[in-house]
Formats: sequence, structure tokens, C-alpha cells
Amino acid sequence: MSEQTITKKLCNVCNKEKTKGIKVYTAFICSDCEQEMIQTEPGDENYQYFVDRLKVINQLTQFS
Repeated sequence: MSEQTITKKLCNVCNKEKTKGIKVYTAFICSDCEQEMIQTEPGDENYQYFVDRLKVINQLTQFS
């Protein structure tokens, strides 16, 4: 039986270590945050939070 190493990455949205997600430029967004962002409408209270977190990701890539 082969051992599989599970790598945890720090989500740039929720700041929690997760194993599943997507890479956007140099940032990692966990599957939970990705799904929540997809389902968030502009009028929802979390909308601005996600916009602000994505701005930080954009700023990270400008200095890479």
C-alpha cells in the first residue's frame, strides 16, 4: 500500500490550512471559500469581504 502525502495550504481568504482548493496567480483559495464566493450575491454582507480579499491577491501578484 502506498502512502500519499496530503499537503495543506493556507487559504488567502479564510486564513485556514486546507487541502483542496484552487490556485489564483500565487494565491490559494480553498474549496469552501470558492463555493461561498460563487454563491454570494452583491447585496450579501460577505460580498465586500470577498472583494477585499481578492484585491489583496491582486496586490500580491504585482510584486511577485
